[in-house]
Amino acid sequence: MKGMQWGSASTHTAAEDPVALLANLGVVWEALALPEHPEALALLARPTLDALEQEALLRALDPVFHPLQAERGYRERDLVVLYPEHPDLETLDRRFGGIHRHDDEEVRYIVDGEGVFGFVLDDGRQLELTVEAGDYLHIPAGVEHWFRLNGLRRIKAVRYFSARGGWVPVYSDTPQQQFPHA
Repeated sequence: MKGMQWGSASTHTAAEDPVALLANLGVVWEALALPEHPEALALLARPTLDALEQEALLRALDPVFHPLQAERGYRERDLVVLYPEHPDLETLDRRFGGIHRHDDEEVRYIVDGEGVFGFVLDDGRQLELTVEAGDYLHIPAGVEHWFRLNGLRRIKAVRYFSARGGWVPVYSDTPQQQFPHA
């Protein structure tokens, strides 16, 4: 859990806790253990993974998935692997960089690299969080948010699904504030 930054039009106090601000939206941001066995560590260290390697990594992460599956009803999961040489990196980064929401919850477990999630708070202020390996983020349906890569331009993230059909972004008319990009 790295931290947060505010949009240029947001006023805030230094004492504001990002976890509490997100909890007001129903968003959960917490740390989960990463796998420690050698096969998983070797897969996490690779910049790219083919389909068989992705499945192997997902199996290695079953100790995280199975409790979430039982507790929260997730039925499926997949792995997003983005890296600087990815052929569709710019398109994918732009696609989710605009403020949007989903009709289903969005759940991410970051297992390698870093990225940035942004949120529109109930009072209209906007903030961004840098997420890194070990961060688990649960965004309820309807919460306005966005995602972008940071300067590292590399992330491996597990997506958990309770329903597959809700992952279409519905873009918002909310203007996005300016944030410093690291």
